[in-house]
This record gives sequence, structure tokens and C-alpha cells, in this order.
Amino acid sequence: MQFSNSSTVSDILLLGFQNLQYFRISFFLLLLIIYCVTVCANLLIILVVSSSRSLHSPMYFFLTQLSFTDILLSTTIVPNMLPIVLYEGNYVSFMGCLIQFYFFLASEILECLLLAVMSYDRYQAICHPLHYTSMMTPTFCVKAVVFCWVMMFAGILASSITMSYLWFCGPNVIDHFFCDLDPILELSCSDTFFMKIEDMILAVPFALSPFTVIITSYVYIIITILKIPSVTGRQKTFSTCSSHLVVVSLLFGSLIFIYLFPNTENVKKTFSIFYTVITPLLNPMIYSLSNRDIKQEFKKLKSKMLSALLVR
Repeated sequence: MQFSNSSTVSDILLLGFQNLQYFRISFFLLLLIIYCVTVCANLLIILVVSSSRSLHSPMYFFLTQLSFTDILLSTTIVPNMLPIVLYEGNYVSFMGCLIQFYFFLASEILECLLLAVMSYDRYQAICHPLHYTSMMTPTFCVKAVVFCWVMMFAGILASSITMSYLWFCGPNVIDHFFCDLDPILELSCSDTFFMKIEDMILAVPFALSPFTVIITSYVYIIITILKIPSVTGRQKTFSTCSSHLVVVSLLFGSLIFIYLFPNTENVKKTFSIFYTVITPLLNPMIYSLSNRDIKQEFKKLKSKMLSALLVR
């Protein structure tokens, strides 16, 4: 297989959702609203946590990183998806398609790794509360986030190097609403066996390992919670990690369903919308609505902003 920097495919037609008919405009407006709310809600969490000293803890530090990742994921998918829905298909350049795929890959890798780090944080807080401050130091938290970013760049580099050896000669039609790996490989006239093997290998450190860390952490967390004698104590302790558990279930549940079980294209598109569009919207809602500290600090921040406006 010869190295090639060029491709005979210049433009790609993303079909998106066909036959929407009368729901096309409604779906377009719904996606636009979801995108605006997603970006604003995640930015609001970043602003609230950054402006409040009481929220300068490992859990909220990781939450701001997760919010940034959700903004990245939503911005990678939805703006390009809007014209596809509006016109029932839209052309993108081949290079633009690859760029979208790499940003999508980056956000998914970051999200999986960050959720694993957050589960470790909850494990330390619940299972080893006396050693929590000595273990989850600011230096450790920064190193953990840097590690996630380094791993993300390593994954993109490995994927891009292997992709660069493929020759793409068509067809130039993708029956999806964004450029995922499998639809892109269907455009290649080269042997994609090594690319698919690499994808399976990369899934170990970027998906399987984080999922294993999360499962292991929650096994120990559940065991520790069950040892608490009072029902009130168990409920209060579990509430500190319930939001994270819901977010983990949403992301990994949809990913497992899509990549491990055979489905029709329409079913895959539907579940792809769930983890690329809906999950970034739900994450800030889940954390903010169930978190008393964030709601209190948001009220304080709103009062400060109103006071500042009245003074002017």
C-alpha cells in the first residue's frame, strides 16, 4: 500500500436524514435551540466554577474540563449538521470531513478519559475520605488533565498517520450526518484492514480502559456505601456521585449500543444523535440541577451581575 497525500474525492455528500418532509424545518429549529442551550449551559458552568472560590475543588475542576469537551463535541457536529437537515443533504470538502472526524475523535477520547478521572476522584472521596486532600492535590489534578490531553493527541496522531496511507477514490456519498470513521473508510479504494485493526487497538486505552476504571471505582464505591449503617448516610453519600454515574451511563451506554450491536443505518443515526447532540446538552443539566453548590453559586453570581448592572 503506497503512501498518498492526495485523494480523487474532493467533495463529499452527507445525506443526513432523508424524507423528513414537513418535519425538516422543525428539526432544524430544534437542533439550533439545542446547540445554543448546550453552549450557553456549559459556558455557564465554567463561569460559575471559575468565579467561585468554594467550587475550586477537584470535582468541579474536572467538571469544567468536561463542559469544555461538550462544547467542542457539540460545535464539531451541530453547525455542520444544520444545513444537512435543512437541505436534506449537503456537500463538504474531503479535508473538511477529515477535520470534523478528528475533532469528533478528540472530544470523544477526552470525554471518556475525563469521566474515568472523575470516577477516580469520587472513589477517593468516598472510599478514602481521610486521605482525599493529600491524594487529589491541585498538582495531581492538573497532571491528570494534561495526561488526558496528551493521550488525546496521541490517538489523533496514530489515526491520522494510518489514514494518510489510504487512497480515497469514491463513491463520494456518506449516508450519515457527520464524518465518522466507518463511513469514511467506505470511501477508500485501499485495504482498510490495518485501519480497522488500529481502531480496535486504540479502543483499549481510550474506551475500554476508562470504562474499566469507572466500573472498578464504582464497585468499591458501592461496597463502601453499603457499609454505612444509616439509610440517610447512604443516600447522602451516593448523591455525591449520582450525577457522574448518570453521565457515564448516557455516554457509554449509547457507544456500546452503536459499536457492539448490529443495527440499521437509521437506528445508528438516531443513537449517534443521542451521544453527539443530546448528551452534551444533558451533562450540564444533570450536574447543575442536582448540585446544590452550583445552584447556590449561580444565584450569587446572578445577584452580583444584577448589582453591577444597577450600579451602572
